[in-house]
Amino acid sequence: MILSSRLSGTTYTFAHVREVLARANEEKSGDVILGVAARSASERVAARIVLSELTVGDLRAHPAVPLEEDEVSRVIEAQVDESVFQEIKNWPLGELRNWLLAHTTTSDDILRISRGLTAEAVAGVAKLMSAMDLVYAARKIHVTSTCATTIGLPGTLSSRM
Repeated sequence: MILSSRLSGTTYTFAHVREVLARANEEKSGDVILGVAARSASERVAARIVLSELTVGDLRAHPAVPLEEDEVSRVIEAQVDESVFQEIKNWPLGELRNWLLAHTTTSDDILRISRGLTAEAVAGVAKLMSAMDLVYAARKIHVTSTCATTIGLPGTLSSRM
C-alpha cells in the first residue's frame, strides 16, 4: 500500500490511512483546529491522489480506527458481505467513484455493492466526489419509507417531522 504521491516536484508522504482521509477532506475549521487538515491545497490534492489509488481491500485491512477500540467499527465490519467484498476488494477508490457515476450503474447495483463496503471505503469515495457528484450518485439510490405517510418517492419533496 503506497501512501505517498509526487506532485509538482514535491513528495507528500502520509503516515497512515487515517492521515490520508483527513488530509483529503475539504478544509474545515474543526480539522484545522485539530491539526489534521491539509497544510496546503497541493497536499490536499496529493492526499486525494493517494486515496484514489487505495483499494477497497486496503481500507478494510487498515481501518482508520482499530476495531478493538471502536464498537461501531466492529458492528460495520461484522455486517460486510464477504462474497460482495471479494468481488470489489481490488477496486481502487477512484474506480469505485467512476463506477458510481457511470450512467449504466443502477440503484440495485449500488445497493448490492454497498453490502461489501466498510465505513472507510464509503468515506474515502465521498472525499473524491464533488458536491454535484454526490447528488448525482445519491439520486440513483431509491429508498422509500412508509409509516403514516410515504417518503422517498421520485419527483417529490417530503420529510417526516
